[in-house]
Amino acid sequence: MKKVLISAIAAAAAFTVGANVANAQDVMKTYKDRTVTILVGYGAGGTYGQTSLLIARHFGNYIPGKPSVIVQHMPGAGGLKASNYAGNVMPTNGKNVFMPPEMTVVSQLLRPKKIKFDARKFTWLGRIFGANQVMAIRRDSGITTIEGLQKKSLVVGSTGTGSPTFLVPAMMNGILKTKFRIVTGYKGSANTSLAVEQGETFGMSNSWVSWTKNRPQWFNKPKDNFLVSLVQVGYEKEPDLPNLPLLTELAKSPDDKAAAAMLSTASVIGRGLVFPPGVSAGLVKPMQDAFMKMATSATFKKDAEGRGLPVTPMTGPAVQKIVNDSLGMSQSAVKKARVHIFGKKK
Repeated sequence: MKKVLISAIAAAAAFTVGANVANAQDVMKTYKDRTVTILVGYGAGGTYGQTSLLIARHFGNYIPGKPSVIVQHMPGAGGLKASNYAGNVMPTNGKNVFMPPEMTVVSQLLRPKKIKFDARKFTWLGRIFGANQVMAIRRDSGITTIEGLQKKSLVVGSTGTGSPTFLVPAMMNGILKTKFRIVTGYKGSANTSLAVEQGETFGMSNSWVSWTKNRPQWFNKPKDNFLVSLVQVGYEKEPDLPNLPLLTELAKSPDDKAAAAMLSTASVIGRGLVFPPGVSAGLVKPMQDAFMKMATSATFKKDAEGRGLPVTPMTGPAVQKIVNDSLGMSQSAVKKARVHIFGKKK
């Protein structure tokens, strides 16, 4: 009996090793001499484009088979055009990945009838960094406080209704009774910030990483900055902004605080990659491992630092759990957030 048991254990171990070897060979065959495409729902000028190019430079070195990696842009509707494509049309052969918008969870909760994807069905490979949103307006607009914005309207720019450039000022209008007039349709954060610079608009919401990387001169004179920061959106304050209030701190009612916290999921999602629904399970773990090996490597970190991009990696499963948990928030809070942003008719 003992010999039979030992033989059975040995056979099981041999089967497991054989299966692992076969899987490793299958993964190698999938990617060897192939090209992996990263789809980005924004233009090339902002931190989505910059981060995707950074990943493209390194990711292939850590994927079995060492494939080439390229970036494809599909801007539109604040990233929702690409999100809907990734959720329904993107090839599921494992050679196509997507950098989801940081407001993916928010969009799904607020506009379920217009969203054609389910973020829970994306398979998260990992995240490079997360960052708070910071709503900022031109100092020469004559308004430098939230109280001032409660009395006078101000035009701000946005890439689309699925973008934080729309969602943050719209939520502020609902929770704080500010009077932002939001103009949508700008192609990417670079063009949106250019409109601010040229005086076409007077402010926008942007990630703090993007602000400090692409427009540091707008914030380097504390008492005379070109832009005045009003509020930040995230779970915790940015280390650089200890005195700038979180939107959750300014919200009064429990539902308003929950609605503000919903926007904070963007700081967790940040800039990362997902597989579309339907990719073979056998490719998931190898690609998650490859992503984290890349993100934690000294070479990658040095390149990111040289490009002014932070590296605060999070594993795919960790991001996946936060996304799934956030999509289960109370319907009363979701309803309140929807009214704040889109009005009672939407």
